[in-house]
Amino acid sequence: MSAYTYPMPISVGKLPTEQIHLLLARPDLIGKRLATLMDNKFVADFLLQGRFEARGGTILYETGEEIFAADAPESISPGGEYPRTVLTRGEVSAARTTKWGIQTEITDEAIARQGMDPVERALGRLANTVVKHVDSVAMAVIASKVSSEVAGTGPWTSVQRIVTSLIGARTQKEDLDLGISLDTVALSPLDYANVMGLFLNAGVLPRENNNPMLSGELPPNLLGWTWVPSQHVPGGDPWVFDRTLLGGMADEDLRSPGYTKAGRFGVEVKVERISSRDAYEPRARRVTVPVVLEPLAGARLTGTRA
Repeated sequence: MSAYTYPMPISVGKLPTEQIHLLLARPDLIGKRLATLMDNKFVADFLLQGRFEARGGTILYETGEEIFAADAPESISPGGEYPRTVLTRGEVSAARTTKWGIQTEITDEAIARQGMDPVERALGRLANTVVKHVDSVAMAVIASKVSSEVAGTGPWTSVQRIVTSLIGARTQKEDLDLGISLDTVALSPLDYANVMGLFLNAGVLPRENNNPMLSGELPPNLLGWTWVPSQHVPGGDPWVFDRTLLGGMADEDLRSPGYTKAGRFGVEVKVERISSRDAYEPRARRVTVPVVLEPLAGARLTGTRA
């Protein structure tokens, strides 16, 4: 007896070849289509939450800036004057943007014989390749700037050790009295899976809303932390961050004709018609540089591996 799934899927007809060529001539439609195709999202944008605009290919920024004033507030009588304080500035640094890009070719023959399939595969793979590379660069910059290490309470073989390691790391940063509050854990995909398995075996994860057996993800705000898997986590150890203070991505808008941005993911795409070869050349790029503003807003957890 055949099994049926309801509601039944609706059969969608293929786009005619003529409409595909019209779509490839519309940058706005290409950008919208690519936004739905992208499998990978920028981990760099998630960890480095600040959004900066690089002008002339360079951004100037300050690192190590104090979040508290040097002087304490004073009691003020009615109508009295407020005490004045001079705010200290951080160390000025500069970073230059890099244009990371890649392109390929889609022939008229491929479109006529396979429809939208070669177009979607080309756009998706190009964009995902840019995402992967920019993420690896950003994580390398974070690892080079964030030099803090916090010793865990032992290999992460139990929920208790995970909890005590994270609370210990957060407490050490809060004791610095710099306003840093760690809230994000970045793990390799394998460690992420191991952590999920430990929490599942302990029976402490929700069974209804945010059930990881259905979503494949740890529930948000688990233990008061956000959990992020990435294959670019350096060194194999877990990293912990305060994303509000860590830094940001500085993008440069080149305003090149024909390019469109794929939603909010930072990837720019362009499809150029090459009439002499009866083909199209789709390309994807991002002009950016990762910036770490507060190196103390993160740490590497050591001693967590069995």
